[in-house]
Amino acid sequence: MSDASPISVNAAAARLVERLKADAAELKVGIARGSLGETLIDAGRNSSGSIAAGLRLAEICMGGLGTVALAASAATPRWPWTLTTQSSNPVTACLASQYAGWRLKHGEGKDAFLALASGPGRALARKEPLFESLDYRDVATTATFVLESPRPPPPPIVRKVADDCGVAPEHLTFIYAPTQSLAGSVQITARALEVALHKAHELKFPLDRIVEGLGAAPLAPPHPDLVTAMGRTNDAIIYAGRVHLFVTGAAADARSLAEQLPSERSRDYGRPFVDVFKRAKGDFYAIDPMLFSPAEVIVTALGTGESFHTGHVDLSLLDASFA
Repeated sequence: MSDASPISVNAAAARLVERLKADAAELKVGIARGSLGETLIDAGRNSSGSIAAGLRLAEICMGGLGTVALAASAATPRWPWTLTTQSSNPVTACLASQYAGWRLKHGEGKDAFLALASGPGRALARKEPLFESLDYRDVATTATFVLESPRPPPPPIVRKVADDCGVAPEHLTFIYAPTQSLAGSVQITARALEVALHKAHELKFPLDRIVEGLGAAPLAPPHPDLVTAMGRTNDAIIYAGRVHLFVTGAAADARSLAEQLPSERSRDYGRPFVDVFKRAKGDFYAIDPMLFSPAEVIVTALGTGESFHTGHVDLSLLDASFA
């Protein structure tokens, strides 16, 4: 494959952003221009945002290469409203675009800005080690980011991002929503498929063999406390996320992937994430990375038609987190 791709996640996201802006009033989001001309969309800080806005954000995060919907599910009867995600280009949609992998930081102390950036703009900047394993490179004149943050980026961050993406600041869009908000909770919980793809990468499964993916996780109720809200969005996937991957190659490889993917394989499995986080003294790097996985997995080997089903939804741990 050549460095450039005919699919532009940023061009697709730009079209979705225009629709978001056109529907700003009904979605309860605020639109503004920053000091460098960048577009700033508040989806959960001074504007209340909404579940509908969160669904839009999730699809923007995937660079227009995935569909995200809200539906009722019997898999989690006490928390039936479930976010479903589908992509026919799952590696590009989830890893090159949706993954919150770019750490943006400016300043020190209580006034410092720190946010994890998701979205298709990452595929222009390609600043993360993950891109060494991805042969996708976007070519676009606009860049869009979704930030897990209660505030927009300061001008030094905007300048850095513009330079790294090779676009003018006025062609940047930053959509921001804290984890505690409705839109933030939705767009973060809509990552069951992305989490599975990232773990497959960590397990060294060849990414070009993952050709289709489906994911589902119950909508995490927001909470005003950041750590509690973060715990709920993680637990929605760790204890109730369900993913179905369709892969090429040997059925034995599909079986091995299915056996290793579920969160129950982690040494930190078995407690609400907020407890795991506190036990690690707030250090993400002290948490077993294998925990960040869906609860239940199906992997279908397209060459033989065999499907391998592992893991399980843990309703008691989901209740302990959401209640």
